Amino acid sequence: MRAVFFSSILFFLSCTDDVQPKPWGYLRLEYPNSNYENFEKNEQFSFEYNTFSEVKISKSGNSQLIYPEMKATLYLNYIAIENNLDSLLNDAYKLPYKHISKAESIPEKVFINPVKKVYGTLFSVVGNAASQYQFFLTDSTKHFLVGSIYFYARPNYDSILPAVKYLEKDIFHLIETLEWK
Repeated sequence: MRAVFFSSILFFLSCTDDVQPKPWGYLRLEYPNSNYENFEKNEQFSFEYNTFSEVKISKSGNSQLIYPEMKATLYLNYIAIENNLDSLLNDAYKLPYKHISKAESIPEKVFINPVKKVYGTLFSVVGNAASQYQFFLTDSTKHFLVGSIYFYARPNYDSILPAVKYLEKDIFHLIETLEWK
């Protein structure tokens, strides 16, 4: 009897007239079409970058492509090779694997352009890691460039995936247009 009494009280108290609207759809992120411009302000290399980003050059000569609308930055760090190619390559391969605890997988894509003497590897960090893409490019004699993209938001791969895919095209374009000076 008590169970029926408490159940009926709970039933009447839980019913309200508050109606909450259901959302019409999911968030749709749209980014502008890519428009590329040549970047030649660095003494060691040049490349084409998306004008949707802002270029910043630090005092040390390293470059940043800042995407303020996406809260993302692509860091480009140049290192001159001085009989240290093995250690630079070793460090470049270790860097993406620092995210292994948060990554679901880290596939690699190799780039080889013998005409421009640009060789490198792009690491795609799939999962809730701090950096979704990291890469290195070299001519294997003088130049070594390391790049990594970071978002200034809590890493939630599902949420940032549209931005990641947009930036992937920009990174591919940067790699394909890079030339050493």
